[in-house]
Amino acid sequence: MTLSVVIPMYNEEDALPALVSRLRPALDGIGASYEVVAVDDGSADRTASILDDFRAEWPELRVVQLRRNSGHQAALTAGLHSSFGRYVVSIDADLQDPPEKIPEMLELAQRQKLDIVYGVRSDRSTDTGFKRRTAGAYYWLMRRLVGKNVTSQAGDFRLLSRDAVEALKALPDQQQVYRLLVPWLGFPSGEVTYHRDERVAGETKYPLSKMIRLAIDSITSFSAAPLRIATWLGIISFFACLGLLVFSLVAFVSGVAVPGWTSLFVAVLFIGAVQLICAGMLGEYVGRIYTAVQQRPTYFIGSDSASAPAPAPAKAVKSEERARVSVLS
Repeated sequence: MTLSVVIPMYNEEDALPALVSRLRPALDGIGASYEVVAVDDGSADRTASILDDFRAEWPELRVVQLRRNSGHQAALTAGLHSSFGRYVVSIDADLQDPPEKIPEMLELAQRQKLDIVYGVRSDRSTDTGFKRRTAGAYYWLMRRLVGKNVTSQAGDFRLLSRDAVEALKALPDQQQVYRLLVPWLGFPSGEVTYHRDERVAGETKYPLSKMIRLAIDSITSFSAAPLRIATWLGIISFFACLGLLVFSLVAFVSGVAVPGWTSLFVAVLFIGAVQLICAGMLGEYVGRIYTAVQQRPTYFIGSDSASAPAPAPAKAVKSEERARVSVLS
């Protein structure tokens, strides 16, 4: 199989018709064998049943259902690990990333023998100003903490070769952040730029809380900088307290009456804040060590339609039922 397209989904029933109407023509036009791996991340709506309806008419569509909601990156991992293609494209279901760019990504990878092709957002005018600024701050921070190999404005819309997918599968990371892991591999890469559109339907699955969680996961997975920051805060607090000590001794010797509660109050607050910040940073890393030691899977696959026959189209099912009724009568 030439191409696998992995699509993590969570409560995307409203977006599915538009997604299929644009994705299928784009893939049928590449002139090569392909599969679409739709990973249902424990959706609470009709996403799974709608996917089954489309699978009856679209044999290349494959549905992988997770037993519970495991998160976007875990669902993406499940899709990558389940894919069969020599090249694997990951894309979201909201159509903010255009599926029409997939043939261009595949052609570029084959022509230049690339293992990675990034979809880079050249225009994000459809996003809110807050979204653009926070995204810009995220990539700015990642490039300084992780390295300049992190492609700016490249999300999870990318193409990977089978070698790159196998390299990712061999990594022991429990919580994988592919925006940083893929550049870290160092495989030959290229870029395809595109205009980022508005979400076609439904609500965003990345609110502010998840964006913050992604940033924390990114930093703690790829850099020990927060621990070094904690060390520097400890050194600064030490010298600040030393200065207060010298000041109090000089005031005592010179006989100057200095109200002691103010300096004491400031010192206690400063040292307490530094200790809490350091303890929190240390806790993030200890928590990751604890998770890694447990070695619990980040997802469980409930079913995979690759091991089951495609359902009959709705019209065929109705005709079979009528024939069965006529025989019984």
